Amino acid sequence: MSTLVQRSTGLVQRRNVASSGAEGGGSESRDDVEKVRKNEEEEDDHDSKEARLTLMEEVLLLGLKDREGYTSFWNDCISSGLRGCILIELALRGRIQLEQTGMRRRSLGTRKVIYKSDTPTGDVLLDEALKHIKETNPPENVQSWIEYLSGETWNPLKLKYQLRNVRERLAKNLVEKGVCSTEKQNFLLFDMTTHPLTDSVIKQKLIKRVQDSVLSRWTNDPQRMDKRVLSLIYLAHSSDVLENAFAPLSDDDYEVAMKRVRDLLDLDFEKESMNEGTNELMWAVISAFTK
Repeated sequence: MSTLVQRSTGLVQRRNVASSGAEGGGSESRDDVEKVRKNEEEEDDHDSKEARLTLMEEVLLLGLKDREGYTSFWNDCISSGLRGCILIELALRGRIQLEQTGMRRRSLGTRKVIYKSDTPTGDVLLDEALKHIKETNPPENVQSWIEYLSGETWNPLKLKYQLRNVRERLAKNLVEKGVCSTEKQNFLLFDMTTHPLTDSVIKQKLIKRVQDSVLSRWTNDPQRMDKRVLSLIYLAHSSDVLENAFAPLSDDDYEVAMKRVRDLLDLDFEKESMNEGTNELMWAVISAFTK
């Protein structure tokens, strides 16, 4: 597992609403905290509907340097991480699932991915991946699909499944949604298209949601966490960009946040996938990246 080493500038400092309310101790303080939390949740919902960012766009946005508009040259994890995001996004939208298991339960890694619905998502990358999954017979497991979609396979017959230029295509989506812009940067021997941040509010909201999920809104139970936020934490970690969300925190909050992330990484994913109402494919992807 890759070590978190990246740092970024221009990130939002987490507001300690819960702790300040707890210090008051009175019922009015608790009510005020609850109102603030509800307002923040409503704002987050409004922002997510307004921006309509997919899970892979959120992971890429965490990885993009605000001013420079590109991800770290040393990050070799984000490519496969974004493919994992695509699988989870399709699962959360009800398009794919893990094959059913019989009386003899099999591990997440051995179960195949099957399409559940071929209704278009409206996202070109998602629909492209869904088409590949639907047309593949016999079906493949999660680990295989991550490799196929990344082009990291030794089987030449599977190279047709590779999703090409994913980062650039996602960055263009962010441009179309008004989050980033497009510029050309000269790097001595070559020119590179970059996508500097233009809407800092959306990124700040994203970072705050990640911070709060392991601080003020921590539940100590992954089954009570929002599936999308939980997936974002795992995939951002696997893509080596989670550190960017935690960099602005105080030392104490940073230590707490990282401890809780480690707690999530140490979970028994097979056991978590057996809980009622969970998404098995989500846990299969998480398991593939953290095993």
